[in-house]
Amino acid sequence: MQNILEAIQSGNATSEDFSSLALPESYRAAFVKKDEVDMFEGLSAKEKDPRKSIHVDEVPLPELGPGEALVAVMASAINYNTVWTSIFEPVSTFGFLERYGRESDLGKRHDLPYHVVGSDLSGVVLATGPGVTKWHPGDRVVAHCLSVELEAPDGHNDTMLDPSQRIWGFETNFGGLADVAMVKANQLMPKPEHLTWEEAASPGLVNCTAYRQLVSKNGGDMKQGDNVLIWGASGGLGGFATQYALNGGATPVCVVSNEEKAAIARSMGAELIINRSEEGYKFWNDENTQQDPKEWKRFGARIRELTGGEDIDIVFEHPGRETFGASVFVTRKGGTITTCASTSGYMHEYDNRYLWMNLKRIISSHFANYRESWEANRLIAKGKIHPTLSRTYTLDEVGQASLDVHHNTHQGKVGVLCLAPEEGLGVLNHEMRAQHETAINRFRGV
Repeated sequence: MQNILEAIQSGNATSEDFSSLALPESYRAAFVKKDEVDMFEGLSAKEKDPRKSIHVDEVPLPELGPGEALVAVMASAINYNTVWTSIFEPVSTFGFLERYGRESDLGKRHDLPYHVVGSDLSGVVLATGPGVTKWHPGDRVVAHCLSVELEAPDGHNDTMLDPSQRIWGFETNFGGLADVAMVKANQLMPKPEHLTWEEAASPGLVNCTAYRQLVSKNGGDMKQGDNVLIWGASGGLGGFATQYALNGGATPVCVVSNEEKAAIARSMGAELIINRSEEGYKFWNDENTQQDPKEWKRFGARIRELTGGEDIDIVFEHPGRETFGASVFVTRKGGTITTCASTSGYMHEYDNRYLWMNLKRIISSHFANYRESWEANRLIAKGKIHPTLSRTYTLDEVGQASLDVHHNTHQGKVGVLCLAPEEGLGVLNHEMRAQHETAINRFRGV
């Protein structure tokens, strides 16, 4: 891999130079093993330790197929789907790989006794398969994580509805937490040139998810003046949702878990903050078997106090079970709850009277299509949206990074250096870089 890294860092290697590079037979990758899926049996989710299940070692380079690309990964990032894969919850992801393997000969490449994880990357195209015309070796790229075949009619209005839709690095193999990744060519987008490799890798999954869930007509269809309740407003998803609300003329009501995270939300420009730890909302009893409607009402009253008596137009909902009942209750008549992820549990409970009698809508949202992803990436490239990278690990530390995300000890997004030897590399547009650093320093209170 050294010759590949040298070509990338030289800054003057041509597409022909990259095309002539010998591809490695193997590469370093973070992966879980199929024969270890029962290793955490009997433990609660919080007791399961990704440091024990995620391995970093050499794996064989996959064979490149039509419409695909191999990318030298300079940096990647941790998403909650990597946590799910590493603790084998709610199901082992090897089931996804097995089903993919039964579909076609190309799909069989993914059905292996190991699963290379990761759904974000920034890097450089190394090689492309037959039929790829837009991207060439040497192109500096980021990748979104929607993998589709598009052979069925269902996905041609919205690729998220394609029956073959998968999340790359979670429901496919050869993900981005590695020195090389294999993607569909239609996952690729131009790297924002004012960002470092690790910054450019960090927004992909969460930025595109937030765009679809809140801004797109497929999600909340947010408009100017909307009051938007954002759970976890300083985190990976919530931080982008907060920026989109502010940029789009909406009013974010930001829910956070401590004062440090409240300060981050304020630094983005948010003014209406609810600190859950200070205000002590307890939506469930100690056994987590019954919710307390009085707490929903107290929460709703606090929102009205902040908004001058107005209710919430759109709820940006991703914690799931812990908060969903409150989210439905506080939404205005005719309002919308957009939901994804459910990191606190998938079995949502809410009082349906507050939904059906008030004509509220629940809209499910799952990642984003190529058009939405391209628009979300374009806004980052134009300096309208800023990644909130809190910490960067090395590839060898992916287990620890995943544990930190699992236990919610992080803020913003957690990045991972793959081929990049150190942080801070990859910037080409230094004028826009200065503007970006001003915004990030403001977010950090510097």
